[in-house]
Amino acid sequence: MQLQIKYFGLLAEITNCEGETIEFSKTSVSDLLEELYIKYPLLKQKDFKVAQNYDIVSNSSEITNPEIALLPPFSGG
Repeated sequence: MQLQIKYFGLLAEITNCEGETIEFSKTSVSDLLEELYIKYPLLKQKDFKVAQNYDIVSNSSEITNPEIALLPPFSGG
């Protein structure tokens, strides 16, 4: 499956891109994160959430949508 991954804020700075398409053969968010940590080791040191289909998902969630977003912490006011 091809995944479109979008990076926001500090995560875009770490990856040096706002988005990319990768080939992914596994099924869980945690598997995806492990691959991304290999490609971008600094991501492992950052706190962020993963969104799929505009919903925040847990690391144990199954990937069911080809569009994934990595969202850094944000505050509002």
